[in-house]
Amino acid sequence: MINLSQICLILGIGMIGSHAWALLDAKSTAAWLRRFPRNHLAGVILTLAATAWFEIDVKNENLEDIRWIKPALLVAFPAVGIGCCFYVRDFLAVRGLSLFLLILSAHLCEVARPHLGDTLWRDVLIGWAYVWVFFAFWLTLAPWRLRDWIGWLTALEGRLKLAAIAGIVWGGFVIGLGMTVLK
Repeated sequence: MINLSQICLILGIGMIGSHAWALLDAKSTAAWLRRFPRNHLAGVILTLAATAWFEIDVKNENLEDIRWIKPALLVAFPAVGIGCCFYVRDFLAVRGLSLFLLILSAHLCEVARPHLGDTLWRDVLIGWAYVWVFFAFWLTLAPWRLRDWIGWLTALEGRLKLAAIAGIVWGGFVIGLGMTVLK
C-alpha cells in the first residue's frame, strides 16, 4: 500500500508538472482548459477511472456493516458509472473530475489517519482533501461554475501564470512535506 510520503510526492509532482505546463505554455493551456468542461472523452476517462477505483475500494472493504449489500453495490456502481457516460453527457468532464476528487480525498484521508499524533502538518493534507470534497460536491450540483471559473482564470494570461506559479509553489511545499515531516 502507498504511504503518506509517497502520496505527497505523487501529488506534488503532479501539481508542479501540470502548473509548469500552464506557466510555460499559457495559450495552449488556456485553450485546453476552456474546452475541458464539455470534453466528453475526458469525462468518460475520469468517470470510468473513478468508478473503477471505487469498485476496487468496495471490493476490498471488509466492514461487516456493508457485507449484506456489498454484492449489490459491486453491480450497481459500475452500472451507474457506465450509464453516466452515455446519459449524462452535459459537463461530464466536470462531474467525472468531481468523482475522482472524492475518491482521491477519501484515500488521502485514510492514509493520513494513522499519522494523527505524529505531526500537525498532516492536517494540511487533510484540509486540502476537504477542499476537494467541498468543490466536488459544489461542482457536481452546478458544473457550469467550473466553466465560468476557467473563463475568468484564462481571460488574462497574467492571471493564469500567477495561478500556475501558486500551483508550483504548493506542489513544492507538498513534496517538502512528503520528504521531511511526513516521511
